Amino acid sequence: MTASGYAVFGQPIAHSLSPRIHAMFAAQIGIALDYRAIEASLDDFASKLDAFAREGGAGANVTLPLKQEAARVCTEISDRARRAESVNTLIRADNGWRGDSTDGIGFLRDLRDRHRFEPHGKRALLLGAGGAARAVAFALVEAGSELTIANRTRERAEMLADATRSQVIDWSALADAHPFDLVVHATAAGHGDASMTLPTAPIGGSTLAYDLSYGAAAAPFLAWAHGAGARTIDGLGMLVEQAAESFAIWHGKTPATGPVYAALRAMR
Repeated sequence: MTASGYAVFGQPIAHSLSPRIHAMFAAQIGIALDYRAIEASLDDFASKLDAFAREGGAGANVTLPLKQEAARVCTEISDRARRAESVNTLIRADNGWRGDSTDGIGFLRDLRDRHRFEPHGKRALLLGAGGAARAVAFALVEAGSELTIANRTRERAEMLADATRSQVIDWSALADAHPFDLVVHATAAGHGDASMTLPTAPIGGSTLAYDLSYGAAAAPFLAWAHGAGARTIDGLGMLVEQAAESFAIWHGKTPATGPVYAALRAMR
């Protein structure tokens, strides 16, 4: 690794598009970039991050299932990362790792700029309460959405709802819900092989259904939502936008996301 090495940590990580995205960003700006994918579990993340730092690691992205664990290993975190208790961007400092969260920014930029959906004043349902879900929850509330959270473990939904001053709906009560303007899927359900089975009551004729994942992981939810009549979006745009914000934090220059998104969408 060079003295300015970068990486993405997660499990599984072999499928990650982050190395390709950051390579395209670096080509735009005209810089050399060493960015790799590192497989890490909750058990060995801290040790692998320490090894990465010793080898000259200057910054890293963090994905499933490590975003909340990343917040715990930082010596300093940004206000937005502290609120979300979720870190997806690490910056090496003299006293250790500084953590930030670019998921909320990436989500809103994709939602507003690419898909022309303004969340202010809209009723939004968030399915899930993990690391990325927490960042998106704060982003939606700060954007002026009326947010409702559902999680299979109600306690986690209540904790996030208390932090964001949102509402909670029992998973079992989704069948009786009124349609939402926006339904965001942020559970890990799509990362298995099972199909998505949910009540269709939260979906109306003008509902936008958004999965924070992309590719095969997003397919079950998007298929379900499409079948229920919603307009559907996967998380590829969010991935590119949050990566651009991380890139800007590390390198002080903001890359153009449109060409990168278009290239990845064409490939897929």
